[in-house]
Amino acid sequence: MLVDTHGHINFAAFQNDAAKVLEQSLAQDIFVIMPGTKYETSRRAVELAATYERGVYAAVGLHPIHLSEKRRVDVLEVQSERVEEKSWMTFETKAEEFDYPVFKELAQNEKTVAIGEVGLDYYYRPKGKARLEAFKEKQKEVLRAQINLALEAHLPVIFHCRVAHDDLLDMLEQEYSDSMPRGVIHSYTGNLEQTKRFLELGFSFGFNGLIFKQVQGLNPQEVISFLPLERIVLETDSPYLKPPQAKGERNEPLNVRYVADEIARIKNISLKDIASATTKNAKTLFRLNQV
Repeated sequence: MLVDTHGHINFAAFQNDAAKVLEQSLAQDIFVIMPGTKYETSRRAVELAATYERGVYAAVGLHPIHLSEKRRVDVLEVQSERVEEKSWMTFETKAEEFDYPVFKELAQNEKTVAIGEVGLDYYYRPKGKARLEAFKEKQKEVLRAQINLALEAHLPVIFHCRVAHDDLLDMLEQEYSDSMPRGVIHSYTGNLEQTKRFLELGFSFGFNGLIFKQVQGLNPQEVISFLPLERIVLETDSPYLKPPQAKGERNEPLNVRYVADEIARIKNISLKDIASATTKNAKTLFRLNQV
């Protein structure tokens, strides 16, 4: 058994075959957690998860990129290979506001197992010192609200962090030392020193198709080799970040097996041990046995 702790089957890329993709995953004994990135996709995740008795779960949250004014985002920038552009590979942001009561209602659904994905993303940063500081503070303000929701709802947090690891660490260490949330740093790309700090705070680390290449000059093999196995969970970030071995244009939960294989190779242990440990880690972190 494997758990894809981060697969966006609630996204437009799967609007015509979400049920088929999830059923194929369950048939291969792969559980899926579907994070939201705004209200619409969070609600969709909850609705989809509710149609399954077991093995499919939701997370709800507002991604930092959706706080920005209207902007076209091309996800080909993070694909593992260049492919013909499809409609689901682009989307527009619209400066969505975080509505605490609305997201709280979604968080209270029995199939919601986390708040996420939420966090900090400084990749599309504005120019000018004043604008940049306002941009960062807005993201931190919304993140604080969502961490507070996680603490109130007794749920872990799925953190998105891109080009902002030190800021996220500083915020967590300085503001939540007495009430640190449980959680995972999704699609982890931090360096070894940052990894040690996240470890000390008690967080887990999510790995996907990015481990097959260097990101921003960092070597994921070094981090994976260093990490204790009990802090690692698997993910795909479907429909993005497809492993190089996988076929088709979209990434899908079935491809989490390639991530498991690669981590087994890096840590020089059996695939069976990776599957057993990461499944236990996911079930413990997200309390899947209680859902």
